[in-house]
Amino acid sequence: MPASTSKSLRVAVLADSDTRWKWGSLTANRVSPAGSDIRLDGFLLRGRATPTARQLEEVGVRADSLREVTALEFLRELGREDRVYDVVVLALVGGAVQAVLHGLSRAWEGQAKRPLVVTGYVGVVYEKLADGLLLRHGADLVLANSRQDADRFRAVYEGVGADAGSVTEVALPFLGGAAYAEHDPSARPGRPYTVVFAAQPSVPESRKDRTYLLDRLIGHARLHPDREVLLKLRSKPGEHTTHIEELPYQKLVQKADPPANFRLVYGHMGEVLDRTDLLVTISSTAALESLHRRIPTVVLSDLGVREALGNHHFVGSGCLASWDQLDAGHRPVPDPGWVARQGVAADGSYETAFDAARLRITELLAADELPPLAPYYTPVTAPGYLPGILARHHLGPDGSPLPGAPAADREPSPVRQFVRRAARGAYRHGVQRVAPVIRRMGEL
Repeated sequence: MPASTSKSLRVAVLADSDTRWKWGSLTANRVSPAGSDIRLDGFLLRGRATPTARQLEEVGVRADSLREVTALEFLRELGREDRVYDVVVLALVGGAVQAVLHGLSRAWEGQAKRPLVVTGYVGVVYEKLADGLLLRHGADLVLANSRQDADRFRAVYEGVGADAGSVTEVALPFLGGAAYAEHDPSARPGRPYTVVFAAQPSVPESRKDRTYLLDRLIGHARLHPDREVLLKLRSKPGEHTTHIEELPYQKLVQKADPPANFRLVYGHMGEVLDRTDLLVTISSTAALESLHRRIPTVVLSDLGVREALGNHHFVGSGCLASWDQLDAGHRPVPDPGWVARQGVAADGSYETAFDAARLRITELLAADELPPLAPYYTPVTAPGYLPGILARHHLGPDGSPLPGAPAADREPSPVRQFVRRAARGAYRHGVQRVAPVIRRMGEL
């Protein structure tokens, strides 16, 4: 591996959805040592949520190269002697992180000098804390997006006797943009007061709840005709994100009769926030982006404050409110202590939030030797759990490809690539169109 004393830094990012690609690629840039000349190679893990070209364009992050791979193809690529990286960022769901960690451990067996492995979470961690964390254990750095998360992560690792030294406090890598200036008339000349509802693919799930939220949003637009009311959508019908969306708002709005000051918008969240005066959501990470910019932010309580919705994470934030309160003119005031614990850094300290990670990476890159990757889960500690996780990615208990695993030792042929694209399209159609119909029929 080339000496890391130069300013050239080779980074590989493996992601399995549009939001994780956004997190992984931005994180790679945020945590790279100062002055590094970064070459970023992107790898998109093939699956139901593999982002489309439009979704990648919306993220706005450019890579020097970008291609789709299976886990085995990625492991083969990382195991090549002529293809070396300084840092590997795993922006994946927990099970995939664990599988790749074991695969990399096997691929780099016996190597004194290997790439650093970095992983973490794309946003708010409000469910499956222990499960997700232990599946990520074994990376050199497990990034926590806030002080609160860092404390919780270390407590979980230490509680099971795992090394917690990898936990490193940072912040969400996609925060930024100009601070909200509501009292400066020049900040929004000639444009109306704008309310944005940041929709989520899977929260809430039911048609009844999603229709309720849409009706209240449209009702707010009717009640305030002088306002612009925007429904910010994550994806277009047929596209997938990190979570499956079976009832897109685009379909529900077709049966409504919204006023002229209501409309649907797509695009980069930061650009939408540039014209936002009030951000409303159930539990989207967009709330943290909004709070970072000091934009008035509401986390809805209409459907309850529940773990299933994720809005329980915002207890103590000062942001919980209902549509009735918003219709009456309520403006929330966030709690400064809560905001500080979430890594939002609205006080201007955001740029220093990644210093600890940069320092840690600089130290590890300068080391003559790195220890082997050592995940907490092994065939000894989790013999009834780990093999199934690895098998989903065609890996055996020791991290090596299972016999007969597809494309384990060769590049996929053009025919195989065509079949994969067709199969993925059929799968997406089944999830988006057929499965909801079958479920509704079953409820009759």
